[in-house]
Amino acid sequence: MDREQEEMQFLGLFGIYAESYKIILSWRKLFSQITLALILPLSFIFLAHIEVSDLLVSKILHNELQLDHTPVGTKSYTNLSNLISYEWSYLLLFKFVYFTFLLVFSLLSTAAVVYAIAAAYAGREVTFAVVMNVVPKVWKKLMLTFLFAFFAFFAYNLVAALTLIISILTFGFSHLGFVILGILLIVYSIGFVYMTVVWQLASVVSVLEDFYGFKAMMKSKDLIKGKMWIAVVVFFKLNLSLLVIQVVFTSFVVNGEAFGWLVRVGFGILCFLLLFKLFLFGLVIQTVIYFVCKSYHHENIDKSSLSDHLEVYLLAEYVPLKAKDVQLEQFDV
Repeated sequence: MDREQEEMQFLGLFGIYAESYKIILSWRKLFSQITLALILPLSFIFLAHIEVSDLLVSKILHNELQLDHTPVGTKSYTNLSNLISYEWSYLLLFKFVYFTFLLVFSLLSTAAVVYAIAAAYAGREVTFAVVMNVVPKVWKKLMLTFLFAFFAFFAYNLVAALTLIISILTFGFSHLGFVILGILLIVYSIGFVYMTVVWQLASVVSVLEDFYGFKAMMKSKDLIKGKMWIAVVVFFKLNLSLLVIQVVFTSFVVNGEAFGWLVRVGFGILCFLLLFKLFLFGLVIQTVIYFVCKSYHHENIDKSSLSDHLEVYLLAEYVPLKAKDVQLEQFDV
């Protein structure tokens, strides 16, 4: 990262993209190794989940359709009913395993990419072996931040659901009721996007500072002020790209029997390549936004302190960088 931190605050949307692309190119060997070890499996898990889930759900729907046309009380009805119960159990177990692996590889990828970029910013030479040695020491903090974010989203959705129910019971489906439902949906969407952006930045904070969990979320909330719109636009563009890849994969691979195997395999490979590049680019952008926000709030990160902090990862037990070290200087613009 050649750009001075004082200049980072002036980066706009395309400046953030350009800086992220430059970082990946400058450290292409390291990021290629991280991608092979962590991001490729993450991408494969994501796409495989779509394919396998479709197969399992299709079997369940087919058997439920047969069950509807089977006389109640017969042996066939009992066998089909038991089979459907087992298939639902398999589906739920598969979902649990999927989300577990998705979470693990997501957190490991985040830790690896954030550490690598921090090392680049501090001017340290870092190898893939060093990164993989550090990742397990950072993973626990990221997990705690994720768990807090998970419960925060759960509480948020619970309150939203209760508000929706109360609104329907009070106003029904009248014209006024639909207007209120529309307003509630807009407010909910704004809150959901805001919480997601804060959580993503909190993941970077958890790696580079001595905050995690609630404190990391609060630190992230403070950092994002003034750069919220850029962060939100980046969030939408990345997630829109992810949605497009999902739609293409579902249309041409999962449900693409009419196109033939050659077309399906071709689109499968294309989606896989685009997905792992999107994941890597998204993680790098996430970290660059952190540095932009730090610069915007005049919280200058001292490179020598950051370098010492990264060195501590490699010594004995991990000791997090104190806030005073990553906010060592206040500079005037």
